[in-house]
Amino acid sequence: MKSQAYIDLENRYGAHNYKPLDVVLTRGEGIWVWDVDGNRYMDCLSAYSAVNQGHCHPAIMQTMVDQARLLTLTSRAFRNDQLGLLYKEVCELTHSHKMLPMNSGAEAVETVIKAVRKWGYKVKGIPDDQAEIIVCSNNFHGRTITIVGFSTDPGSREGFGPFTPGFKIVPFGDADALEKAITPHTVGFLVEPIQGEAGVIIPPEGYLREAKRLCEQHNVVLILDEIQTGLGRTGKLLAEEHEGIEADLTLVGKALSGGFYPVSAVLSNKEVMDVLRPGEHGSTFGGNPLACAIARTALRVLVEEGMIENAATLGHYFIDALRSLKDPKIKEIRGKGLMIGIEFHPEVGGARQYSEKLMAEGMLCKETHDHIIRIAPPLVITRDDIDWALERIAKVLRDD
Repeated sequence: MKSQAYIDLENRYGAHNYKPLDVVLTRGEGIWVWDVDGNRYMDCLSAYSAVNQGHCHPAIMQTMVDQARLLTLTSRAFRNDQLGLLYKEVCELTHSHKMLPMNSGAEAVETVIKAVRKWGYKVKGIPDDQAEIIVCSNNFHGRTITIVGFSTDPGSREGFGPFTPGFKIVPFGDADALEKAITPHTVGFLVEPIQGEAGVIIPPEGYLREAKRLCEQHNVVLILDEIQTGLGRTGKLLAEEHEGIEADLTLVGKALSGGFYPVSAVLSNKEVMDVLRPGEHGSTFGGNPLACAIARTALRVLVEEGMIENAATLGHYFIDALRSLKDPKIKEIRGKGLMIGIEFHPEVGGARQYSEKLMAEGMLCKETHDHIIRIAPPLVITRDDIDWALERIAKVLRDD
């Protein structure tokens, strides 16, 4: 079958809740993917940073095959021989006290909301059903009803109410606004270290440090959503390291499995996680042996193969080279590590056209918020690969 035949099937039988580029992929290796017509593309999205380790990493693949032959799922009614090992390795790597495994990023966010609310009632002493969580404008934490209820994106909210109460929204990057929003009923501050879906929006230097100070001062739990920024994407294991802080609760997912399986986790200090008792929260698939074995290998190769350091070094190179293009259509180049945003001036007419033109040149990336393109290749990319991508970007800008 050719690409159009697959596209027609999707359009006929699928829900129209996505607007993908019209490329039908069938194979991947490292930073490269191939479509059903045999064309090769550089993947500069990494499944929204889920394949930081590169497509079909051989070590992760072998682990998946080996574990699938042994045991895949028990539910949490029984123990398995992979879960405790994953707990230990993740906690030691991230300096966490406890880990709670889930499947998707949105599940991790829902989990942390439940945990921090209960901490507020049982430990901080907030009256029942009065807990408040502060979030930021232009946030993206998932697609469940509760999460879209505290989004500021009209497209995420319209037609889906009524929404879950208990959330306050403040401007991202504004520590003064955060301080003013804190009340005796505030239990947590949930924030992305860098807002990815909003267009790679980086807060002012020192913002997270000040947020941490304010949370400590007011006995508020600092929750960092590192589902996109974590696990090497920004040139550090966790983006919080850029400001030398440790969150009370950290959310990870996506690259936790290298793209092989849905795995997410809430990483916590002991005080918050210990409020959850048996029967109060869980997941049939969360912490299953297949997921745990895959996640263990995904983390190991990330560290042992130097992918985090590669993201730091080549991220600087990529960002500097993009800025040197000095194209008048570009308003700003921003990023950390290999999490990069190219923002076009609004009068250019939207970023979708550049995603499509780059696709025609063999490079896959995706627009967000109409006028921004995100560049986020797998962390196994090389300098020669980046030079190849830069040639395509320069050509598209020059020919426009």
